[in-house]
Amino acid sequence: EVQLVESGGGSVEAGGSLTLSCTASGLSFSGTTVGWYRQAPGDECELVSRLSSDAIPYTKDSVKGRFFISRDNAKNTVYLKMLTLAPEDTGVYFCVVPRSPDRMLYDWTVYGDRFLYWGQGTQVTVSS
Repeated sequence: EVQLVESGGGSVEAGGSLTLSCTASGLSFSGTTVGWYRQAPGDECELVSRLSSDAIPYTKDSVKGRFFISRDNAKNTVYLKMLTLAPEDTGVYFCVVPRSPDRMLYDWTVYGDRFLYWGQGTQVTVSS
């Protein structure tokens, strides 16, 4: 059984930083693409960043230069380091992995997409 467990969310003031972690069991991050999605209140899930199995990162333009995705194979953990946070970064952040190799991580998806494995999410709140 695949499990993704996120941690590291919290409440910070604008300009602050947080690092999210996602630890997996039942799969190896080194063999799959992994992404971080953000769901703002009332919105669908937006892809913020993803890392391919061969460690090629993608980061959404609006957070480029502020958010950095990385992976620790020994710990089977993926991180999202978030710097200079802004109120528009507020949302629930989900760690997501495709259930099959041919499933892409699209820019937008609905929470619970059955073609993806989902973590439970971690709340990030940025106050102005």
